[in-house]
Amino acid sequence: MKTIKPLQSALLTVVLLFSFSSAFTQNATEIIKKADDKWNGEKSSQGTMTMTIVRPTWERTIQFKIWTLDRDYSMTLITAPAKEKGQAFLKRDTEMWNWMPSISRMIKLPPSMMADGWMGSDYTNDDVLKESSIVVDFNHSIIGSETIDGWDCWKIELLPKEDAAVVWGKIVKWISKSEYLQMKTEYYDEDEFLVKTELGTEIKTMDDRKIPSRLEIIPADKDNQKTIVTIDNIKFNVAIQNSFFSQQNMKRLR
Repeated sequence: MKTIKPLQSALLTVVLLFSFSSAFTQNATEIIKKADDKWNGEKSSQGTMTMTIVRPTWERTIQFKIWTLDRDYSMTLITAPAKEKGQAFLKRDTEMWNWMPSISRMIKLPPSMMADGWMGSDYTNDDVLKESSIVVDFNHSIIGSETIDGWDCWKIELLPKEDAAVVWGKIVKWISKSEYLQMKTEYYDEDEFLVKTELGTEIKTMDDRKIPSRLEIIPADKDNQKTIVTIDNIKFNVAIQNSFFSQQNMKRLR
């Protein structure tokens, strides 16, 4: 009978262990997609949120409803305060629109406005209208592991693809290894300077999944300034047609 030498046995064990672990190892893109699907719904979502804009000398609160469908459609309706109530934002394919009932005017948002703050907040128009996709428009790499707020997380770097029209030069995300929660995100400009950090906290079960119910956006270069978004309620994979996302419907939303 042919015997296996100790060195050969050790090498065989390493190969088998590597093969076994690799079979269960997810790549960075799979992790990002699972986290994104969990946050946005695999097909669609509908919810209400409250946003508090904090500045050194003042605060203001905005309430709004959201609807999304796939990657191509999203609608946002402001419900409070009264001054902005009824204002709506629409993304349909590659076009973005803003309906302002106070002046009965429909405004098309140019790509150059995607990096601007939405409603004066630290969120960009791109964040709210989901113009870019973290799954489609970026290349993904696992660059480490860290613990965030008690959750063991993958640290994943997102670099924009050459042909992608995106706002950010680099994004780094911390995604929990269980539940695929987006616990922390850092956004960098084209020169790789940190622009802002997003923290996800207050994990709750909403509809059929656990998600951070509170998001805090903190600019890197502005003291005593941040934006807090609280998810009041949300449902995923709701029945909604792409015909809902129209300019005509923007004016009828309540």
